[in-house]
Amino acid sequence: MARAKRRWPQFPKTDGRLVLALVAIALLLGGSAWLEENPQHNPWAPLDLRDPHGLATGVKLAALRGDVSACHAVLARSEVEFTALGPIGAGQCRRNDRLIPDNLTFSPSNPQTTCPVAAGLTLWLEQDVQRLAQDILGSPVARIEQLGTYSCRRMYGARNAPWSEHATGNAIDIAAFVLDDGRRISLVDDWNDEGPPGRFLQSVRDAACDSFGTVLSPDYNAAHADHFHLDQGRKPGAGACR
Repeated sequence: MARAKRRWPQFPKTDGRLVLALVAIALLLGGSAWLEENPQHNPWAPLDLRDPHGLATGVKLAALRGDVSACHAVLARSEVEFTALGPIGAGQCRRNDRLIPDNLTFSPSNPQTTCPVAAGLTLWLEQDVQRLAQDILGSPVARIEQLGTYSCRRMYGARNAPWSEHATGNAIDIAAFVLDDGRRISLVDDWNDEGPPGRFLQSVRDAACDSFGTVLSPDYNAAHADHFHLDQGRKPGAGACR
């Protein structure tokens, strides 16, 4: 007797393009849910400085340059206290964007920065510096010693050099960190230290490159032997980090 052939179930033919479309929709829906849960990676989500660094953070920070009202809105959304100041100066040293970040503790106090610098400082200090200080040094940072923000000059004071970001207050120089337990970690004394102080300074330098467009340290040149230069002249995460 001839053996009956097995009949496999018949499925309707499906257009390959339809399958690809269905897969794309599924990925899009899944990706949208993931982006909603991770706004730091979502280029369309409003920037909130309380969120950790993400894939879209640098782009969002860069978009704040030249848009004072949008930058102020970011600070307000992130519950960052600040005092807005009016425009001042003239020519290349005209400062249309000027504020004092009230939520940060500096010495000398009340540095006047651009809003993007204040945003970068807030993100760096809250997301990186405090965590690294606790992890490496066992104490949070109580105060940051700064060397200034505004100086109407060209880079390195050279007559024909490009204008410094300090000329508009779009930069800040950081010299030392004073810990809650009283210790003082300074670049001039501790940058080459092989223990925790040196490791802390190296780590916060590296972390600053995600919040600022330019980060210059003692590794860059002798002119920065005693401070970090941080500015927002470029896109954070894609500028100079040395």
